[in-house]
Amino acid sequence: MILSISGVVLLGIVVFIFFRKDGLKASHGVVCALFGFYLASTAIAPSIKAGGASLASLLGGIKI
Repeated sequence: MILSISGVVLLGIVVFIFFRKDGLKASHGVVCALFGFYLASTAIAPSIKAGGASLASLLGGIKI
């Protein structure tokens, strides 16, 4: 649950930065959001979630 909320926040920040700096239009942001909602309801969503969890555990194990 925490990973999905963090991922949503991170993607929201990235879209916001694109919107402010790179000229991302509001319609592009809407398309990004709709893509995310539609992708979450597909059969590939569990694989994406597992890949995100694996990446998070990999990055969490790095000692700096």
